[in-house]
Amino acid sequence: MSIDVLIAEDEPSILEALDFVFQRAGWSIDSVMDGEAVIDAVRRLSPRVLVLDVMLPKRSGFEVLKQIRADRATAGLRVLVLTAKGQQQDRRVAEELGADAFITKPYSNSDVVNAVRSLLGEAEPKVAT
Repeated sequence: MSIDVLIAEDEPSILEALDFVFQRAGWSIDSVMDGEAVIDAVRRLSPRVLVLDVMLPKRSGFEVLKQIRADRATAGLRVLVLTAKGQQQDRRVAEELGADAFITKPYSNSDVVNAVRSLLGEAEPKVAT
């Protein structure tokens, strides 16, 4: 099974909001709520993009990103880091670990959708059917 976007987010209200806007954009979605579940879900679901929170239970998003980039099978996965940790150091760590995009919370839905659309290589919005 392959999906468009895997969301790794432990805050239920943010997860619900992201799920809603991504489905509205026409993408297939799945989600996990802790860092240990991300790697298994990436291997099982083969998402086109991972939206990754940094502050996750069990394993940080930075640890997850490092493992994804170290594994040849998942190294090419497009990753958007979405975090409340918006300091310059956090952005630098995300870039050094290989994040493809970085957005801080609070965010606008359109910024996140546009970032995912860009990572998916989509120029035009999909129309939900």
